[in-house]
Amino acid sequence: MSTLVLGAGIVGSAAVWDMRRRGHEVTVADANAETVQRIATAYGATPATIDVAYGRELMELVADHALVISAVPYRFGYAVASAALATDTHYLDFGGNPTVVAAQKRMHGDAVTNGVMLVPDCGLAPGLANVLAEDLIRTAEPGPIDSVQIRVGALPQVPVGALGYQLAFNPAGLINEYAEPCEVLENGRHGTVEPLTRFEDVSWEGWGHLEAFSTAGGTSTMCTTHEDHVTSLEYKTLRYPGHGAVFRALYEIGMFDETPHRVGTIEVSPRSVLLETLSRALPRDEPDVVLVRVWRDQNGVRVSRQIEDRMHGAFSALARTTAFPATALADLILAGAVFRPGVWSMNDAVTGDDLMPALAEVGIVAITNTTHPPSDGEG
Repeated sequence: MSTLVLGAGIVGSAAVWDMRRRGHEVTVADANAETVQRIATAYGATPATIDVAYGRELMELVADHALVISAVPYRFGYAVASAALATDTHYLDFGGNPTVVAAQKRMHGDAVTNGVMLVPDCGLAPGLANVLAEDLIRTAEPGPIDSVQIRVGALPQVPVGALGYQLAFNPAGLINEYAEPCEVLENGRHGTVEPLTRFEDVSWEGWGHLEAFSTAGGTSTMCTTHEDHVTSLEYKTLRYPGHGAVFRALYEIGMFDETPHRVGTIEVSPRSVLLETLSRALPRDEPDVVLVRVWRDQNGVRVSRQIEDRMHGAFSALARTTAFPATALADLILAGAVFRPGVWSMNDAVTGDDLMPALAEVGIVAITNTTHPPSDGEG
């Protein structure tokens, strides 16, 4: 049976390419018939046109496949995962919304019974970065771990404008990360902090001075899993300096609000206006870079793992580092090399020992370094 990729956008198309490269039969499905036909023709896949909001059609399509990779917006995550569970189909998505993932987690018992893996949070962060962090926890010395930190950024190689940012995906995903509470471990206790806070300066060779700040979803389920033995765990997004302050101001004046308000003769939500403005005004498709830095501090020693990936060929760095972790895991599941029925975040479903060799095939490599933590705690 073949793999189904739902969504023929930037990430979905990269997933189709890599699954075909790995030798799998692929069906690519999207609501846009012209787009799906173009992607299917380009990469040798079978096209299907579907609106995932229609449950019966979705169920029938999913049932014809051994595994589904969902690259549609996160709001459909529960419905697609439910269809996969009902048809005994393995399921991967790119997650990023803690509320949706929590709902998917409630399917765990049924997934175990049905013998299928449902794995949300399979992208860059949450996803690949968490696998690296989980490996650092797994390989730590016995005893408590002082800190595990995750810093990830997708940046244009040449920053433009006050935001220093370009639009790589639907802006709804960006604002979701900037709007939701951010899970952390602090002093060994699980809690949340506001998004777009806790700013820090970061130096990165070749990219100069960057900023990092709290955003939602990047820790996946790690804060609840490791509350007993990790003192500090936090995820922050990397951006060029000044970006976070602009979006924090928009957050504070209510521009992330999804409630419709009357403006003249119409009702419109502030967030919909913001999303439309970002979609129209931000640059796109310029060369990008993805930076990942994950580290563990324990007993006066820092072990870090770092990835720097650039746009290559037809795919941006962000598309590569989002899609290819999922396709690498999909390949391992279909080959029987990874099989753990239930609902698992990516870092609970696969180790870096299995995942990173599969990613090295497409040039995504993590470099390990051991140092002493700086006195100011900067990453």
